[in-house]
Amino acid sequence: MKLYFSQGACSLSPHIVLREAGLPFELVRVHLGSKKTATGEDFRTINPKGYVPTLQLDDGQILTEGPAIVQYIADLAPQSHLAPPVGTFARVRLQEWLNYISTEIHKSFSPLFSPKAPAEWKQVMREVLATRFDFVASSLGDKPFLMGDHFTAADAYLYTTLRWCRLVEFDLAKWPMLQAYLHRVAERPSVIAAMEAERPHSAS
Repeated sequence: MKLYFSQGACSLSPHIVLREAGLPFELVRVHLGSKKTATGEDFRTINPKGYVPTLQLDDGQILTEGPAIVQYIADLAPQSHLAPPVGTFARVRLQEWLNYISTEIHKSFSPLFSPKAPAEWKQVMREVLATRFDFVASSLGDKPFLMGDHFTAADAYLYTTLRWCRLVEFDLAKWPMLQAYLHRVAERPSVIAAMEAERPHSAS
């Protein structure tokens, strides 16, 4: 499989999940500004949507959208417990978290990264994110991970989005539980390896 990624983007989530699953894969770096891969290919010929993550399967099929990609990977390695079995209510809970992170957290960051977004709109989205973080912190409680004792695909996604707080100067001091969560996930070998592999000096 090939994972098309861009450093700092949400493609970090399936990258972590691939490493947690212990599956073989190749990383292909994408420059989102030029829409070119590190090898000079026009990325839009691979994914017409023009954004990462994009996963090319062994048979050549292209899979896009982070929540779909991480569930596909998890199901390839059920022993990793990255996702509960299909058909269980626990799996529905995982999908609930993936959708919440995607629509309520991930997308709320978009204006904060945009130089064209008005300051007033950015402030509104910061307030929205604060309410989302209140909910996540409350739901996390004293559990080590979102779904309980097991690290899942939802944790890879949440970790990826929470990391963006430092990039937009969003202080997480109000949520020490989330700060501890970030630190806990950051110490996982899969996360350390993914972060190192995505550095510009690393081979893609």
